[in-house]
Amino acid sequence: MMKSVHDIDLSPKPGKKYWKSCHREWREEFIYFLLVDRFHDSNKRHKADFDVRHPGFGDDVQLSKQCGGTLRGIIDQLEYIKNLGCTSIWLSPVFKNNPESYHGYAIENYLEIDERFGTKDDLEDLVEMAHDYDMRVFLDIVLHHAGNNWTYPGGYDYYYYEGIEFPFGNWRYEDKPIPIELRNPALYGRKGQIKHFDAYPETRDGDFFSLKAFKNDESREAIYVQKILTAIHCYWIREVDIDGFRLDAVKHMGELAISRFCSYIREYAYSLGKRNFFLFGELVGADAMFSHYVGPKTLATYNDQNLYYGLNSVLDFQLYFALEGVIKGKDSPGKLIERYTELQKNALDRGEYGEFLVTFLDNHDQIGDEFKHRFGYNSEPEQIIAGIAFLLCALGTPCIYYGTEQGLDGCGKGDRYIRECLFNPNDKTTDLLNQQSEIYKAIASIAHFRNESNILRFGRMFMRETSKDNIHFHLPECNKCTLAFSRILYDQEVVFVFNSSICDAREEHIMVDCQLNHSRKWMTPVYGYKSNVEILHSENPANPVCYIKLYLKPMQLVILKNY
Repeated sequence: MMKSVHDIDLSPKPGKKYWKSCHREWREEFIYFLLVDRFHDSNKRHKADFDVRHPGFGDDVQLSKQCGGTLRGIIDQLEYIKNLGCTSIWLSPVFKNNPESYHGYAIENYLEIDERFGTKDDLEDLVEMAHDYDMRVFLDIVLHHAGNNWTYPGGYDYYYYEGIEFPFGNWRYEDKPIPIELRNPALYGRKGQIKHFDAYPETRDGDFFSLKAFKNDESREAIYVQKILTAIHCYWIREVDIDGFRLDAVKHMGELAISRFCSYIREYAYSLGKRNFFLFGELVGADAMFSHYVGPKTLATYNDQNLYYGLNSVLDFQLYFALEGVIKGKDSPGKLIERYTELQKNALDRGEYGEFLVTFLDNHDQIGDEFKHRFGYNSEPEQIIAGIAFLLCALGTPCIYYGTEQGLDGCGKGDRYIRECLFNPNDKTTDLLNQQSEIYKAIASIAHFRNESNILRFGRMFMRETSKDNIHFHLPECNKCTLAFSRILYDQEVVFVFNSSICDAREEHIMVDCQLNHSRKWMTPVYGYKSNVEILHSENPANPVCYIKLYLKPMQLVILKNY
């Protein structure tokens, strides 16, 4: 068993052929995010008996501890993920955790897989088999803090106070954390738990609850920690051929530390012949923060200039905050329209990839103390389908959280309630992996169209104006509206239309591109409509427009393309 960072061998693994994945850019991915402990265990099961939706498994007590999901359970269900149309898998952290942790973010040994999840061979098999299915695998990693591996004096909780560095107490274990180089109190900030998560430097220097923050400045000790963590994660690329990392709690670390880590990781991946290594981060904040972590950074060191390239992308929390209310007919699309206006502006600063953030409806760690729930809470299947379809058709790299495809709703007040099981921990026979459910089949249909559509993967995006009389067109301004947008690539157009009203049918005229469609007569249905739709032309010479006319039932989703 390796115990020191000096035991790590970073030369290419003998006989291993590393997967290059040159044929697909990261913005083409459709990511399936799962918690290893909650997706599936190693038992052979059959699906529970349900027609449309079923609540997730696990009661209040069970969901506060480990439920039994394993890496081998994921291997056994790769076809389920592939058939949904997903092209990559994002795994929650898998390194050895504190015994009380089930989620993976309290690491005590960075050089071993948590035996509750499986073995290093299991992870290697999972990645290799995913590659056989042409799917990438991303690991969730934690650079800001380690697990609760030591205590403050007296075992008391200490809280951040004016940047004071508190004395070290005691190690909780005689032989951890591992690597042993991390058993050095000088490598930790020792400034107590964060109380104000939006206050700097507190949110950068403080501990994440009981999890202990490393030094996060540019001190000699902090640089040393960064070198250790870089070597550790290069080791896992070397060992199991992983294809990317999702970086946890990015805003709690220095931008230079993140960029330095990303650059070294990319260089190491390239040294193995691995291209397109994807690095994306969790960053909750305004768009202005993104530029500090995404893209190139220049650092003056000694007598030279070093250029570091940071994250490829971040999770789009601003879209997450806006989209649910619009799809459910509770909010007007104003904030949603503003979101895409901002993305267009950001693209000017960071190139075309500035538009392609990782988009999502649900996650495992929702923000704030309000009633926590999944997108599926108090929603109809049609709304869940429309929400995921929006991500698949709009700008961004779409990500689906495990269980959304089965309508899980997470109806509780704590994070554990949105981390339900897709298998029954108290019954070794049933699971919720129903490929015949209405929501699963609809998402799969739209996802497979996206995977084959250059328009949806690379096209420009325009929010579309609508009209009741085919004369006065305007962007939607109220809730329970018709939400419409186009993706355009060269001379091709795909149109997304959704009636967000849960009770009102409507006839709607939706503008389409006049230049592209002036000589075309029809749009053909991709989803939600049975017949071709005529492309019409306004009779007003002062305002010539092209449009389509649709009769939409409540919560009806329609996707069309020109031909």
